Amino acid sequence: MLIRTQLAGANGKVLGPDAYNQAMTMHGVTMIFFFIVPIGIGAFGNYLIPLMIGARDMAFPRMNALSYWIFLASGLFLYSSVFLGKAPNCGWFCYTPLNTRQFDPGLNVDFYALGLIFNGISSTAGAINLIVTVFKLRAPGMSLNRMPLFAYAILAVSFSLVFALPVLTVDLLFLELQRKAGFHFFDVAHGGDPLLWQHLFWFFGHPEVYIIILPAMGIATSIIPTFAKRKMIAFPLVALAELLVAFIGFGVWAHHMFATGIATAQLIFFAGASMMVVIPSTIQIFAWLFTVNLGKPDFRAPLLFIGGFIALFVIGGLSGIMFAAIPFDQATTDSYFVVAHFHFIIFGAAVFPLLGGMYYWFPKVTGRMYHEGWAKASFWVTFVGTMLTFFPMHIVGLLGMTRRIYTYAPGLGWEAYNLAETIGSFLLTVGLLMVFGNLLWSRFRGVPSGPDPFYGGTLEWATTSPPPHYNFAVIPIVRSPYPNWDREDREDDVRRFERGQLVLESGHETPASTVRDGVLDEVLEMPSESGWPILLAFALSIVFIMLLTTHYVIAGIFIAISALILAAWHLKEPAEE
Repeated sequence: MLIRTQLAGANGKVLGPDAYNQAMTMHGVTMIFFFIVPIGIGAFGNYLIPLMIGARDMAFPRMNALSYWIFLASGLFLYSSVFLGKAPNCGWFCYTPLNTRQFDPGLNVDFYALGLIFNGISSTAGAINLIVTVFKLRAPGMSLNRMPLFAYAILAVSFSLVFALPVLTVDLLFLELQRKAGFHFFDVAHGGDPLLWQHLFWFFGHPEVYIIILPAMGIATSIIPTFAKRKMIAFPLVALAELLVAFIGFGVWAHHMFATGIATAQLIFFAGASMMVVIPSTIQIFAWLFTVNLGKPDFRAPLLFIGGFIALFVIGGLSGIMFAAIPFDQATTDSYFVVAHFHFIIFGAAVFPLLGGMYYWFPKVTGRMYHEGWAKASFWVTFVGTMLTFFPMHIVGLLGMTRRIYTYAPGLGWEAYNLAETIGSFLLTVGLLMVFGNLLWSRFRGVPSGPDPFYGGTLEWATTSPPPHYNFAVIPIVRSPYPNWDREDREDDVRRFERGQLVLESGHETPASTVRDGVLDEVLEMPSESGWPILLAFALSIVFIMLLTTHYVIAGIFIAISALILAAWHLKEPAEE
């Protein structure tokens, strides 16, 4: 809101140049690292994957707790910079040489680098946990071809994080070594290469786009069959497409670098890869549209948000294909046309399904229904606000407005478009407040929903709303990709519960199954609750604070303390009674 108010007219006075750079950087870093990834896999994935695959918990509950506490601690670490007036000010991409000590001698960039390394530990731990959970804790009978499409999306995201985050961590480590220890990784005068930063950053940064969008695709594949009242068209192709989006995304990073002077042969390769990544996304779009058209759609609020997502995703995707054309990309790079494309994908296509998912699973989480009329109204206000905020950016970008400028002179033909964008941002804010106001009111005043108000096809609707802490009293048997629509199997669950079959009531027990066929393999004893994760997160917080303030001896001491906490964590505990 501060950014858009500053740019509403020429010669804006709301923010100075340094304050604007800090606001712009924290906006990007927050949305990408501290909102969209944590809510996509940390919230939706963490809550729904065990329910959808018939598990009682995540594979590593304590590592799950550690991932959360590190996420919280890294956020507090980074946001303390705002109150100290030292917030990151180099953009979420933090290009060299502007991120070096020569051009930015304060702690701003150090907060950025250390905060993202710290946050990356949380994301990596969460991704590993989700991979193991999906592969090993599926209910008996849930072979890979019967696994929910949402699980495929989360699996693709998790693998992408495991392979992409280490590259970002290395890049940030190089940056800190150059800033604090006198290394020259990005310094041409001493044999370094400034493009090394961009190659490493975008090798993470472009898969990050698909890390952001894939949970949204998974949510769409959950909501559409429920409200279209039919199974997803081309189920195997959609599952494969979700995996291919992540895989091909690793070969596209240098299309962010078409204007840097890299060799023509490289430009052509990355232009081709940029066009090829469209194919799996298009498969999914057609599958979603055919499923709705061949079903009997009920356009309630969750499906409306998915419809908005498809529209915004197509608009953002078409402008993305335009950037695969090398001359066009070189002409529009660093303009607001890029900002428009980016936000149609990152906000329109990624956040709209999250809002639809909040409405869709709200009855499951709380046991109460949201207000349908207000939900539909919130969709239209949010959709119109999004279009008004971001679509004019295409035009003003083609008129020559560059990104990352904090003010501009009058008479350039930009004022009307920027004013429209600012009005749209206020309207978008009203729409988002309507969403959260609806959910907050419904949490306490909504009518009881029952266990399955929408008659969904996946297993989370087969248990009570809200689910008990053990998810399922009896472990369900799965014979199709939409097991909740197999009514005979769900009735058989009740009979097996009465017989005590697969109830597993002797402590913290959960079944494990084979990776490919989902055959019941063994019964695992899960660990008890523990204070070690939060203690380890606290010790790691001290490590990063000491690294920031160059107290390296104290940092080394707390690294040793962290290792001791980790060792104590893994000491054998007495068996439960």
